[in-house]
Amino acid sequence: MTVRVDRSFELAASPERVWEFIADPENRAQAISVVQRYTVEDSAARRVTWHVELPIPLIRKTVAVNTEDVAREPPSYVKFVGKSKVLDVTGEHEIVETDDGTRLENHFVVDGKLPGVEKFFKRNLDDELRNLQRALERDLQSSPSEEP
Repeated sequence: MTVRVDRSFELAASPERVWEFIADPENRAQAISVVQRYTVEDSAARRVTWHVELPIPLIRKTVAVNTEDVAREPPSYVKFVGKSKVLDVTGEHEIVETDDGTRLENHFVVDGKLPGVEKFFKRNLDDELRNLQRALERDLQSSPSEEP
């Protein structure tokens, strides 16, 4: 079964500043609650392995999800794909300039390969996107203020 989630949120920051955060696969990995740790696999940080722990009975250990940024169009778009034995994920982040700053449009597709994976993500993908939003907002607050 496939789970699809499309969500957007508004930020009082320039597209370039949002790009700094969202284009970094480490930032995206840190924001996801089920990613216990991650490993950067190349010097350009385009390939990152997420070590994911899912609370699903059939999965008794951490699962390695090999992610790769397959498209980067600074400062407006990044797309990544992740593959593992239990799930495949595609994530897209589009940065759109608005009158008040930026809108970040997020599109995720998760294909579960084991029973329970899709149910978990159907219940939790919205929360994971809220985690991403909170991480981005914290990052924006911790850096010097700028006008959008």
